[in-house]
Amino acid sequence: MDVFDEVRKREFARLDDTGQTYLDFTGAGLAPRLLIDGHHDRNLHGVFGNPHSENPSSRASTDLVEHARAAVLRFFNADPDEYAVIFTPNATGACRLVGEAYPFRLGARLVMLLDDHNSVNGIREFAKARGAHVRYVPLRPGDLRADGATVRSALPRRRRSPGLFVYPAQSNFTGVQHPLEWVTLAQGRGYDVLLDAAAFVPANPLDLSAVKPDYVPVSWYKVFGYPTGVGCLVARRAALARLRRPWFAGGTIQAVSALGGWHVMSGDESAFEDGTLNFLSIPDVAEGVEWIGELGMDRVHAHVARLTARLLNGLAALRHASGRPMIQIYGPGDVRRRGGTVAFNVLNPDGRIVDERVVARDTAAHGISIRTGCFCNPGAGEAAFGIDLPLLRAAARTRARTLDEYLDHLGLPSGGAVRASLGVASNTADVDRLLAFLAETYRNHSPGKEPLDPRERC
Repeated sequence: MDVFDEVRKREFARLDDTGQTYLDFTGAGLAPRLLIDGHHDRNLHGVFGNPHSENPSSRASTDLVEHARAAVLRFFNADPDEYAVIFTPNATGACRLVGEAYPFRLGARLVMLLDDHNSVNGIREFAKARGAHVRYVPLRPGDLRADGATVRSALPRRRRSPGLFVYPAQSNFTGVQHPLEWVTLAQGRGYDVLLDAAAFVPANPLDLSAVKPDYVPVSWYKVFGYPTGVGCLVARRAALARLRRPWFAGGTIQAVSALGGWHVMSGDESAFEDGTLNFLSIPDVAEGVEWIGELGMDRVHAHVARLTARLLNGLAALRHASGRPMIQIYGPGDVRRRGGTVAFNVLNPDGRIVDERVVARDTAAHGISIRTGCFCNPGAGEAAFGIDLPLLRAAARTRARTLDEYLDHLGLPSGGAVRASLGVASNTADVDRLLAFLAETYRNHSPGKEPLDPRERC
């Protein structure tokens, strides 16, 4: 039996027991049984208290938190003298830590990729509020990659004013994997680099001894499903020293005076960990990275790549009786420099896009979990649908009251796309079930015009 068949049977039996097809690993991984059992056993038999003390229960919590920090550094092959691990609620929280504390000012520069997730896009608001220049690097039509020459031109050398380059190692919309070499390129031109690794690390090794971004946000539930509510900012210690936090909180300070109006921040990573850490769940991160390490990230990567190729080939092969394609794929059509995230739309026999809400309704009725919409990645969606800046500005001036009205002003046939994403628990049966469903439901068929629930958000 293949090792991943064994993992599926041992750790994810509930999928087959309930007849569920889970294809939303970019949204969230699935928790293996061993993590749930381990959390239960540890907290049933141990006594753990708030880490901000020296009593026995507090010390027990502190020891497990520090063990988890060390496990994360090993997972990324990061030197503890060079990198620190800051626990956050998620990757979004990690991005906010950088955005609010980065020394943006007049003359500073923030360079972003149009493929950035909204959790990263929000950094631009801190930059704009402080007078920094914000530049987006566009994506090429078709494969939705960024051109290397365009990236280089967006990164003029910095000598005095700070610069921050922010981009995803892997797109959460198309699965495109952007070159890690850009980290060294940007740093050589005087920029700090925030590498959004949230969609990348669940199925790809990231070696921080080989490529050395300054800030790396991660959500652990995307890697192994559990715990939710725990992420990390893995940051170079020298880069952390350049940040200036605009506030302090419990746990972040070495000393403080209420009447005197002064405070001294902690001298280590705890200066960025506001309040009490999620000390009952952080130890699960150590268990999770050790489990993935035993499986082998290279083996996980090969498993996901093989299934992704099967999915891409199967989608491309779907045709209506007329020979017209049933599927429009956004981004690369092969597995070269791409991950296990595939965005697409279903096409009617006449070539029109089937409303993604129809696909969401139909797949749900068949026990298939996929994602639909814009996936919190407006830039990639704008590039995929060829929406230019004048049209976006004109639509903004209409003051649309709902998301659907806004999409109508843009002339879009859909609110985004359908996204299927694969992970450690996926198998060929999951891929084949989706392909069979699409063929049986939409081949030579145009869904009716029945009312659909309004779109609430992007």
